[in-house]
Amino acid sequence: MFIVNVEGAIRKENKWLIIERSKKEEHAAGLLSLVGGKVESDGQSADILERTIKREILEVIGVKIKDRLHYVHSSIFVSDVGDSVLNLVFLCEYDSGSASPLIQDEVEEVFWLTTAEILNHPMAPIYLKESINLAEKVIPNGY
Repeated sequence: MFIVNVEGAIRKENKWLIIERSKKEEHAAGLLSLVGGKVESDGQSADILERTIKREILEVIGVKIKDRLHYVHSSIFVSDVGDSVLNLVFLCEYDSGSASPLIQDEVEEVFWLTTAEILNHPMAPIYLKESINLAEKVIPNGY
């Protein structure tokens, strides 16, 4: 059995919206990350991944994303507490809102960083760097 997690690679003016995870988090505490969260069951419904990512981004940092989402990649990992996680990353286009940490137990800080800044950041784990590199490859024209 897997926990299903979705993350948004949010892009605005050639920068990525990146969070520093709270030091209180059980998994990857204090590291840089894309914004996202766990899929929660709400019975039988359509577009659960898309709705989850929009909800999580709005709840966690106060940003709305546009409806246009692009699949980037998926991966499986075991969290720091031993949970098996299926993680899906989507390229998201910023719509509105001022990004800030709304849930202190989950987010320390919010940054808008270039790809180079992420790739060279000492607190950016390899999986974040891989997600950003893959997201760069799926950016459509006009995004």
